[in-house]
Amino acid sequence: MSVTSGSKRQEGGVGETIRVIFHALIIALVIRTFLFQPFNIPSGSMKATLLVGDYLFVSKYSYGYSQFSLPLSLPLFSGRIPGGMTPERGDVVVFRLPSDTSTDYIKRVIGLPGDKVRVSDGVVSINGKPVKMDRIADFVGEPACPNPFIDRVRQWRETLPNGVSHNVLDCSSDHTRFPQTTDEYVVPPGHYFMMGDNRDNSTDSRFSSVGFVPFENIVGKAQIIFFSVNEGEQAWQFWRWPVSVRWSRLFTIVR
Repeated sequence: MSVTSGSKRQEGGVGETIRVIFHALIIALVIRTFLFQPFNIPSGSMKATLLVGDYLFVSKYSYGYSQFSLPLSLPLFSGRIPGGMTPERGDVVVFRLPSDTSTDYIKRVIGLPGDKVRVSDGVVSINGKPVKMDRIADFVGEPACPNPFIDRVRQWRETLPNGVSHNVLDCSSDHTRFPQTTDEYVVPPGHYFMMGDNRDNSTDSRFSSVGFVPFENIVGKAQIIFFSVNEGEQAWQFWRWPVSVRWSRLFTIVR
């Protein structure tokens, strides 16, 4: 009698564990599909806003859902559902590269549909008006330019026409291949013009490899940094966390 009872309890315990794990996986899938998806930053194109080694949550509901919100990007529908909110200038968004929809990029929205965007001597103009640029303290501490030996980079506070402000870096003294002056870009309907905050080290809408980004390709809006390790460190090496984690960046809002 006791052996049978014990076996039933053991089987019940195993079954309950399996059910808990299954339910947890379903909940995680629902959260990842409809609410928040984690991403990590592999490059310095968004410095100083986002650093290599940052881990952040992207809200997938901010602009509605497209096929790229779904697991495996299943093409079950076109456009976005439900309609409503659209990206605003200054939003930091994750999107699928138009030329390779298996690749995720993260940049800042600079131009909206119908906008005319031009870069002149490193200053962005939107619809013929240069955005406000205020010189602030240099960015130091981590390599940000194509030349890794430059450890101090000029930094500006850029204010877009809607009042959103953010920091941008200026590596122009490094003689980079990134254009300081461009032609005028006219953003087509239903598309957005993206730029990295590290302007001289960012492949973005200024380049044909990225170009204008269709609204449908936007995965979601970057919201919060939930974890961060120093560049070159591995997040899974928990024994190094006392020295590798950037504690001051944890749970900071992405702006």
